[in-house]
Amino acid sequence: MGQPRSERGLGIALVAAAATAWSTAPFFTRLLPFDSWTILFWRGLFGGCLITLLLVLMQGPGALRQLVVPGRGGLLVASLSAIGMISFIPALQMTNVMNVAVLIATQPFVAAALAWLWLREAATRRTLIASFVAFAGVVVTVGGIRAGADIGGLTLSCLMVFAISAMTVVVRRHRETSMVAAAALSNFIGSLVSLLLAHDIAHVGSHDLAILAMFGCLQIALGLTFYMLGSRLLPSGQASLVATLETPLMAFWIWVAFGEVPAVHALIGGALVIGAVIVDIVGETKSRGRP
Repeated sequence: MGQPRSERGLGIALVAAAATAWSTAPFFTRLLPFDSWTILFWRGLFGGCLITLLLVLMQGPGALRQLVVPGRGGLLVASLSAIGMISFIPALQMTNVMNVAVLIATQPFVAAALAWLWLREAATRRTLIASFVAFAGVVVTVGGIRAGADIGGLTLSCLMVFAISAMTVVVRRHRETSMVAAAALSNFIGSLVSLLLAHDIAHVGSHDLAILAMFGCLQIALGLTFYMLGSRLLPSGQASLVATLETPLMAFWIWVAFGEVPAVHALIGGALVIGAVIVDIVGETKSRGRP
């Protein structure tokens, strides 16, 4: 409760930057004619390399040891992050994308529950209400749950939500651990698993390789690094709430890049998500400013 306002503000800015980076995924995937596992392999490889470079620049060459000996907290964060990334790909293949998006929107509630069970960190009523509004906004944006969903895809989506929510809480719990090293390690783990399932790794040309490099560096490397650094400064429920900005921003990038004007329901849902996040942040700022 005695956390400095500047520290909390930095956390919000970092998680918002992470959501912005993550939201570019549809833009890159539309440019790549490969199977999902090939994309995941190259994205993770490039992302892991950039994060490793950032680690060395921030902490010196000696920090590379943290990739080999990450510690219990770092290994747990890396494993949960890798599970989240790996589960996402087959979930999209096995069930409707809209269903996956709706389940992801439950993450603030899952993260808040795990934070309370493990850390006894209670989310404020304002954050919980804002999370509910954001969830409703995501449902409106994607058009709701679609019938005929494959139970396997829904199960993997739930696994992904649990893994990322648990990762958010672990990052909060182990604030002394280098989360930059954990972010790099998670990408390398994801690439290793994807290597066993990918079909087109050897058929990637130089042009597509450049797109994959941008995908890995901009979307996953910066996004994951920003999120791990920012979520350690925020209550787990609030960090997950700010991250829901990813959904409306996806429609924004598709509009900018491909000229596809979002549907009215997408604009309404996006406004609900953005409004919920802003109200939560402004409300907290006012409450902290009271004597």
